[in-house]
Amino acid sequence: MQVTFVVTILVGAPLVALLSTTVELSTWGARANFAIRVGAPIWLTTNIAAYLYAKYKREASDGGEQPEQPESTATDDE
Repeated sequence: MQVTFVVTILVGAPLVALLSTTVELSTWGARANFAIRVGAPIWLTTNIAAYLYAKYKREASDGGEQPEQPESTATDDE
């Protein structure tokens, strides 16, 4: 979660600032509406990318192999 938050701020804030130069934001309501409309997709994209990266790293560290489990069989001595 912390990585997602930091990346969203580092990447998203400059992107939102750049995109805001192309829109008339005369009122606080318009500014808030713009921030939500533009910020939500940035946040969602960052979260999906962080999830996929973590999943990739976890699979790479596991080696992609499952450890062998000994087969349990019932014996007549039980």
